[in-house]
This record gives sequence, C-alpha cells and structure tokens, in this order.
Amino acid sequence: MGKYEPLGRFLKSRGADEAPMRFDEIEAVIGFPLPPAAGRHPAWWSNNASNNVMTKVWLEAGFRTERVDLGGRKVVFRRALASAPGWTSPSGASNAGVIEALRRRLGGSVRLASDYEPGEPAGATWDAEG
Repeated sequence: MGKYEPLGRFLKSRGADEAPMRFDEIEAVIGFPLPPAAGRHPAWWSNNASNNVMTKVWLEAGFRTERVDLGGRKVVFRRALASAPGWTSPSGASNAGVIEALRRRLGGSVRLASDYEPGEPAGATWDAEG
C-alpha cells in the first residue's frame, strides 16, 4: 500500500460529489505533513497523473482537484463524471450513470427527456460543407 492510500480510501467512502478539505485535514487523513511544494505551487495539485504519487491516488479514487487555495491552504476534490454510479465505459455500454450524474449536478435546472441518449445527435446534423 502506498503512503497516500488513506486519502484514496477516504475519498472513495464519501457519498457526496464534492469533498472540500483543508491541507491540515488531508494531513490528518494521510498521517504525515504534505510536502512543502503542496503549499507553494498550484501545479502540485494538478490532475496530471504523472504529476506526483498523491495525484494518482485521488484520480484512481475517481476524483479531480478544483479551487486550489494555497493562501487558505485548502482544495476541493470533485468526483469525476466517469466515476458516477452506473457508469461502465465511454463506449456507451451504460449511460444510466451519466444521466443520473447530470441530473444530480444540474439540480433540476435542466430537464432531460426520458429517451435522451448521451452522445447521440440532438437534432438536425450539419454536413462539412455548411
């Protein structure tokens, strides 16, 4: 088990799509201080899997970072759409999770027709000639 795995388990256990955390809360979860770079460089919190070991942990847990605030020493982990319940693959094998995630995130501000199929044209198609 990697040293940042406790963060991955913590994020996976969250029922909410968003997990705002202060740096000291993250340190309490992982059991040791974050590296100095985490408090100095916003890029340390990027969602690039080759960035650092901890990045891979939150990505594998199905989360992405947003709203990094170095001055306030806090970050928001947001559940990635592809990790929504019911999602199986980008091939369209199951779109139920995508539709449910859209409904949750849009909070009733948009209504989707019951026969809506993500990835399908919504109306007339245009040809390349315009």
